[in-house]
Amino acid sequence: MVIDHEARLFEVTCPIDLRLRFGRNEKGGAVLINADGDKSTVRTKHLNAMLAMVSEKEWRHPERPVIQIITPYIFLSDEPVFMTQMPPFLHHQPDPWPGSVIGGRLPIHIWQRPMMWAFEWYDTKKELVLKRGEPWFYVRFEAHDPTRPLRLFEAERTPELVEHIQGASSVANYVNQTSQLFKVAQERRPERLLVRKARAKADEPPAECPYDS
Repeated sequence: MVIDHEARLFEVTCPIDLRLRFGRNEKGGAVLINADGDKSTVRTKHLNAMLAMVSEKEWRHPERPVIQIITPYIFLSDEPVFMTQMPPFLHHQPDPWPGSVIGGRLPIHIWQRPMMWAFEWYDTKKELVLKRGEPWFYVRFEAHDPTRPLRLFEAERTPELVEHIQGASSVANYVNQTSQLFKVAQERRPERLLVRKARAKADEPPAECPYDS
């Protein structure tokens, strides 16, 4: 039972090194501070694009900020599959994060957009330290047949897939309850989106990470 459970967990590692502090501006508004400053391995423009402080009125507790980081990961399937995002609970952290990862569940056969990493900051006096290559979160997939093994592979970013991703991302910016849009997304979805990416040639340079400096 334990072996089967752990075998179905897929570990996603953090793509960046980052040290964040929580603070307040002169007007009392909540802000995020890059503790590495000019020594940060992530360019400021990229950091600003990927980081977001959730509005205080949407915090689950008035003294626990919630932040979001846009990840470079998108999961999709052409068959009905639900994906659950979870904290990396099997990974021992000598210096634990000062809060909790907020998990979620979504249908990856319908809703294709960059995943968010959400974090509820319990102890705002401590820095949130993320290290490149360390476990960031887990994902688990549910198909109609719970005993069926699932495989992950890299998909091609076809024009149809890019268009579908852009559509999902744009409407999510205006609607909080994105679950309301699943039916619409399913109706506009092409029958096939998943195309396995061809292996790169030996002399072909690897794709660049958008978060590298």
